[in-house]
Amino acid sequence: MCLIVNRLKPALAYTLCLQTTGHLRKVPAHMGPGLRTSKQPLESVIIRPYCARMELGKGPFFRQLFESVSSTYTYLLADTESREAVLIDPVLETVDRDLKLVEELGFNLKVAVNTHCHADHITGTGQLKNRLFGMKSAISKHSGASADILLSEGDKISFGKHYLTVRETPGHTDGCVTLVTGDQSMAFTGDTLLIRGCGRTDFQQGCSRRLYESVHQKIFTLPPQCLVFPAHDYKGQTASTVGEERRFNPRLTKSVEEFVDIMTNLNLPKPAKIDIAVPANLVCGLHEV
Repeated sequence: MCLIVNRLKPALAYTLCLQTTGHLRKVPAHMGPGLRTSKQPLESVIIRPYCARMELGKGPFFRQLFESVSSTYTYLLADTESREAVLIDPVLETVDRDLKLVEELGFNLKVAVNTHCHADHITGTGQLKNRLFGMKSAISKHSGASADILLSEGDKISFGKHYLTVRETPGHTDGCVTLVTGDQSMAFTGDTLLIRGCGRTDFQQGCSRRLYESVHQKIFTLPPQCLVFPAHDYKGQTASTVGEERRFNPRLTKSVEEFVDIMTNLNLPKPAKIDIAVPANLVCGLHEV
């Protein structure tokens, strides 16, 4: 098999590696450009075939969904045996889509959790609660928002045999959390850490120093191969890794003083929906719209 793979084109060889293994696989140097840099040792470059792990029942079902107006990612995770599911950062305008997917796949949506009180869109949590009997809402206890479950550092959100661990990562807002899978293979970072960026800190209790500390103490301490899934991306990127962001994030690779200066001088416009989104999200979307 190895002889065959060595003779194939890099992309096909990469595909075969994913299809023929259910665990971590190091990438050979011949697999082509883009898979490692000259500065990065071969031993640190890891393929994490999480799709293969799901097929083998070793990891949760995972689906990344997108809302184009606010460029928000919503994430569906589920245990394929118990059918219990969790939805991260649902958006009001895509509730029908999300409910249809959950129904089609036969999942029981147990919890809808917001990584923080969003300012750029209204959460779909309220509509989901109205339409799914028994589903609970969750948000940080420091957010100032109401919810069925108020989250603190170290809390676990369980779904079947899987769970997400809460890491408090304030800075963008007081109530920002990062949700990490039990095996630390995936981290859902909300607006705290974006792909090659981070959330702004100029409103809603924002503090650049706290955000810097949160990322370095609570996210950059995760394994380098841990996949980073943010709440937003505005450039068409879908995921990163802790290792990548530690090396390439143009803001968070700077000193704390340089980072504060960068954040102070972003001069970003006010979010278009902040005046309606924040009040609605403080009651987890339970409002008249």
